[in-house]
Order: sequence, then C-alpha cells, then structure tokens
Amino acid sequence: MAAKKDNVTFLSLLNDINAKRFKPIYVLHGEEGYYIDRLEEAIVCNALTEDERDFNLNIVYGADVADIRNVISMCKQFPVMASKQVVVLREAQTVGKLNNKGNANELNVLKHYAAQPLASTIFVVCNKGEAIKGKDFVDTVKKNNVGVVFRSDRLREGRAVEMAALEYVKSLGCSIDDKALSMIASNVGNDISRLYTEIDKLKILVKDDHRITPELIERNIGISKDYNNFELEQALSKRNAKKAFEIISYFEKNPKANPTVMTVSMLFSFFSLLLVYHTVSRKSEAEIMAAMGTKSSYRVRKIGEAARDYSTAACVNIISWIRECDVKSKGMGSRQDSNALLRELVYKILHA
Repeated sequence: MAAKKDNVTFLSLLNDINAKRFKPIYVLHGEEGYYIDRLEEAIVCNALTEDERDFNLNIVYGADVADIRNVISMCKQFPVMASKQVVVLREAQTVGKLNNKGNANELNVLKHYAAQPLASTIFVVCNKGEAIKGKDFVDTVKKNNVGVVFRSDRLREGRAVEMAALEYVKSLGCSIDDKALSMIASNVGNDISRLYTEIDKLKILVKDDHRITPELIERNIGISKDYNNFELEQALSKRNAKKAFEIISYFEKNPKANPTVMTVSMLFSFFSLLLVYHTVSRKSEAEIMAAMGTKSSYRVRKIGEAARDYSTAACVNIISWIRECDVKSKGMGSRQDSNALLRELVYKILHA
C-alpha cells in the first residue's frame, strides 16, 4: 500500500490536491522522497498558473534559512493578482544549520504561524529522509486542523509493492489481473518512481477495456509472461519441478531482468502467506484475507490450494532456507553464485 499515516494516503491526498481542495499547511516528511516531490509539484501546479508563479511562488531551502521568522513573514504576505500564494520550505531537516541552531527548536517556531495561518497562503514543508523533528509545530497543525501531516514511508518488498501498484492502477481507472500485477511488482521492486512510471506507460497503451494484461506488459516492459516470478510461484505451489527449473534456467540466461534478490523476496512473501494461511485456515475467507493483507479472494484460493502440498512444518523449514539463501546471495558466508544458490533453494522447496 502507498505510504499511509494519520489516515492520509498518497493517492487520497493527491486526489484532493488535483481537485483543488487545499489546506493552509502541508507537512510532508519521511524516507520516500518520491511522494514528497510529487505532492509538492501537484500543489504548485494546481494552486497557481504559470503566470501567477512569478510573483506568488516562494521556494526556500532549509540550509539557507538564517531566521525561520523570515519564512513566517513570507507566509503572511498576500498574493499578487491571484487568489493564492505558495510558500515551499524544502529540506526542512537542514533548518538551523546555517547558524548552528537546533533543528527542532527552529521548526517549532512555526507553531506560532500554524496557530493562525493565512487563508490565502499554502505553506508546504518538505522534510526528506527522516521524520520531521518539530513536534510542537506538527502538533499545532493537527490540533487546529489547519493542514495535513503526511509521513512518506518507503515501500517494503513483496505484498506492499503489489498493493501500491494495484491502488495506483485503480486510481487511473484501469484494472489488472493477479499475474500481471505480480509481473510488474516483482520486476520493478520497491522503486516507487519507476513503478508508477511503468504503470503510467501501460495506461496509455491499454485497449477499450482499460485492462493491463500480462501480454501488454511483456510487449512494452520486456518481462516474459511465461518465465517470471509469478509463474515460478505457480510451479512451486503445484510442485511442478519441470516448469520450475525451466523458469530458473531462463532467469540464469537473463539475470538483469530477473535479479535473484527479487525472486528470493517473492518466495519469502509467498511461503510467509502460506504459513499465515495454516494458522487461520478454519476462519472465514474475509478473516483469512485480512490476516494475509490481501483484498483478492483469488489469491486466498491459490494459497489454500498450495497449503495442501506444504505443511506448516514444511513452510517453517522453507522460510529458514530462504533466509539462508538471501544472506548467502549477498556474499555473506558464501562465494557461491547467486543463480546456483537459487537453483539449490528451489530443489529444497520442491522436496520439503
């Protein structure tokens, strides 16, 4: 799922901004810089025309701020021949460094502006790479309900990437099946910028049904619809050794398009879900879906079918082997080729 904090998601916030439902203050902070950059850009583009930006857009970098009160003064100015002005404080994590002042203390001075912000100003605070330290300022924004505080978390591997991709596809008015979703998520990984870019590309190419298919991905992104992590998962779930090793051989011949680290991550996610399924298998489908963190009943059915061939004990052993393979493939405790390690892992899984 896209980064989510304080009940605000990236997509919901982006939709509000695109609909020109603005707040006086936006605090955008966290590890994932892509979300922060895109939201800042959306605010500027939707709040001001190109002509209005000459007089009504002020961008300040934290490292250049000698006195945070100067930023407050900018925010208190009225727009020139426009209904709004936008003040952007970029790299807020560096505020105070110019005069060796405490970052948190300097940012907390902004609480005085947040107590009564100007309605005609949109003030955007961007704090990349970490959580913002001005707690008093942030608390004032929340308490007075004068803005949005959005924490931009970096996507983790596995299901989180698939959920983020699925939500973005839906936001574009398209649909995507499980195989196509797994293909794009496992190939791109947690690079959210590339993930959204590839989906944007596919959106332009979809037919009248607005459906993203494996064939569309294969033609335009270069991922094989027959030899990919989704098909490997399916082969292993059915203990189809012939198909599994055909896919591994294809991976060995195309290492750049099929990095071992992505395949290992997929396997960990799959067998972790199998283990979860075993612990909740007597509950309703809705409860199983919630426990697995998926909205796909198809996914639950496929996991249930695989659970017949892999016991709880087998899943525990397999997860242990996957962890070992992951460590060794990164050069820790082994000089063995990563493809050989993956082939050995697949053999162990098929015989678990």
